[in-house]
Amino acid sequence: MDLKEIQNLIRFVAKSGASEVKLEMDDVKITIKTGADEEKGGTTILQQMPAMQQPVQAAAPAAPAAPAAPAAPASPAEDENAKYITIKSPIIGTFYRKPAPDKPTFVEVGKSISEGDVLCVIEAMKLFNEIESEVSGTIVKVLVDDSSPVEFDQPLFLVDPS
Repeated sequence: MDLKEIQNLIRFVAKSGASEVKLEMDDVKITIKTGADEEKGGTTILQQMPAMQQPVQAAAPAAPAAPAAPAAPASPAEDENAKYITIKSPIIGTFYRKPAPDKPTFVEVGKSISEGDVLCVIEAMKLFNEIESEVSGTIVKVLVDDSSPVEFDQPLFLVDPS
């Protein structure tokens, strides 16, 4: 079954008013559910291949979006973190806490830092970029594991500015 046939099936189910349709073939199992039971929303395909055993989920094209859920009240942990400054990754790459495997880490939890101190390096395209602090304070938490991939604007450190 190709993508075009699946899209046509989604459109048919959405127009028919059915809340759920299951289709099983040799190597493909598809379940199409519309939001008719809970709320008016988009159509969802759940496709599972026996070899992968992991569901793949995709929204139907031109399906109306479900209304956004109301914001939950802040948890005590979020209130605690509100007084801290979050240092975020300026680039995509691999996060390293040390300048080299045999060297000590740049910063540890509890260490005082000042503006311009190197906090870590992020490797991007075989270039090691030193990430410097733009604030002074104390490192409260390291949010990323060493040698982990990081995204642009991903939080790396929490700093207590006081």
